[in-house]
Amino acid sequence: FMAWTGREWGFGRAFLRQPPSDPGGHVTSLPNQTRSKATHQTVTDKDTMPESAPANASEQPHPSDTSDSLESGDSASDKYAHIVVVGNQKGGSGKSTTTMHVIASLLSTGASVASIDLDARQGTLTRYIENRRKYAERRGINLLMPTHRPIEPSSVASIDVARAHDAHSVEKAVQDLAPRHDYIVIDTPGTDNFLSRVGHSYSDTLITPLNDSFIDLDVLAMIDPETYAMTRPSKYAEMVFQVKMQKARREKSNRTFDWVVMRNRTGQLESRNQRSMEEALTKLSSRIGFRQVPGFSERVIFRELFLDGLTLLDLKTPGTDIRMNMSHLSARQEVRDLMAAIGLDREAH
Repeated sequence: FMAWTGREWGFGRAFLRQPPSDPGGHVTSLPNQTRSKATHQTVTDKDTMPESAPANASEQPHPSDTSDSLESGDSASDKYAHIVVVGNQKGGSGKSTTTMHVIASLLSTGASVASIDLDARQGTLTRYIENRRKYAERRGINLLMPTHRPIEPSSVASIDVARAHDAHSVEKAVQDLAPRHDYIVIDTPGTDNFLSRVGHSYSDTLITPLNDSFIDLDVLAMIDPETYAMTRPSKYAEMVFQVKMQKARREKSNRTFDWVVMRNRTGQLESRNQRSMEEALTKLSSRIGFRQVPGFSERVIFRELFLDGLTLLDLKTPGTDIRMNMSHLSARQEVRDLMAAIGLDREAH
């Protein structure tokens, strides 16, 4: 991720001196992050708000989840969740569909999974999980469920107080859920706001779904139309860089998080556009500091499953009564290939 630093863009040292600013131009500090066992990083747990601050989050607990909430990381056990953040500042990239399939894939390995919806005003992930719960109740079947928390932005009028509330809400949720689960999967808003930045700051793995189109490529960078060379990084790429730098400073380590860009809505037949996108992303990956993996093809089945809260990994569950065809099998294999490419396909111990 050091590929574009002060030597090339002149903002590397500035990032190291100051915290990132929000879209309104206000300089802000993201919360201190708890330690991640999966990445062997250790930092301190400090609340960003007093105990009386509102958490602004409601939880839908897993039926087997009966442990008490942990108010600070100091009382946490050795177990600590690996945090997967799904982020993109453009809507329509398949972010919530990706998030739900990542959750279902992790659950299928026997892992305990929590989910946090930071885009709760739109609430696509929250509705997806609620649809899943209702479908299981209607059918009388057992579907694996995550412990889920939607978190809405603070409605406090003061910008500074609202930001502090948002930071505290996310920090409190992570501190509560992480010691009790193997993974936390966070769905972030499709816009650049403070809550999204806070969510990104907790990444151990960051997944950015990207439609396989040059129209959507500018979420990563501006490129030369002839050579596909980067002319400047996007605001989103700059934000990811800022969060990486802050995490490195906070943890006094060169290790930050794994940034994965997945190509969604790819055609099922290779085309000139796909080859051009491959070339452009390959050039960008070494400059911006991500790795690219294959995502999901354009398939109707991904949209059809939403109303029942199902994923492609649920179709063999007794009681779903969905006949699988070759398209379903191919789509399910895409999900498995994605998890293997990211490195999240291992059985839970």
